[in-house]
Amino acid sequence: MAQRYGGKYSPDGKNDTAPRPAKRIEVDPAGGRSNIMFIPAIVLVATTISDGALAMTLGLAGAGIWTLSAWLLREGLQAEAAYLSRKVARRPALPRKILAAAGIGIGTALGVLAHLGSTTEFLAPVLFGLCASALHLAAFGIDPLKDKGMEGIDTFQQDRVARVVDEAEKHLAAMTDAMKRAGDRRAAERLAQFQDTARTLIRTVEEDPRDLTAARKYLGVYLLGARDATIKFADIYSRTKDAEARDHYMALLEDLDHNFAARTQKSLLDDRSDLTVEIDVLRERLSREGVRLDRP
Repeated sequence: MAQRYGGKYSPDGKNDTAPRPAKRIEVDPAGGRSNIMFIPAIVLVATTISDGALAMTLGLAGAGIWTLSAWLLREGLQAEAAYLSRKVARRPALPRKILAAAGIGIGTALGVLAHLGSTTEFLAPVLFGLCASALHLAAFGIDPLKDKGMEGIDTFQQDRVARVVDEAEKHLAAMTDAMKRAGDRRAAERLAQFQDTARTLIRTVEEDPRDLTAARKYLGVYLLGARDATIKFADIYSRTKDAEARDHYMALLEDLDHNFAARTQKSLLDDRSDLTVEIDVLRERLSREGVRLDRP
């Protein structure tokens, strides 16, 4: 989406001088290193399509498996990045990177068979396939194979949190898609700031599922209302460029941002209070057993 330059001396720059929180920079976890894995499939098809029925069939099959493997690799890298970005996370249900390595090996074996022009020689294709899989694993690694930070957490409660979080992320994604229709840089930036605040609350709830009851209204009702308001704003502003509508929408985002930040702060303070109570109870029990601890 094209973005108009804005600043202190731009026509609507009177509000651009206000301090803004630093934007969180997110890097695509897949990037070019996974996208480049789609290229070998094209080369394999180009080099085998005119070499007869057997070579063409094997080449197309190998290219198809390579393409599927490249897609699995990209999805696996994104799932791994989401896993690493959270303090509490479950391992990916499907080991996409491992499956991608296996697919690369099978596709390589089929590609070698296609160029040999014979299905009776198996040693060279198998060896090439094993080497390709090993190199793929060395380059991209394997998927996370165990849960992280799940010790002592009720899995039923964590499942409830996962459902609420998934729904909240869908609302945030819908807001981003709607804002693209509006085509307003300032509104898009303000929306991104609110989304960062909302995701901070989401991460807080994920790390301590006990906060779900208090935060459920924010992640459900409030985000649903924000999504609907964003869609309506985008529809109106894309047609009329109404500055008053934009000001009202920006004020709504400001109120939501403050409320979500306050809810996150309250959750953190409640967690700290719970820890203080647990420490005091533990000290009292130790003192009853005759163990004295010097308070700092």
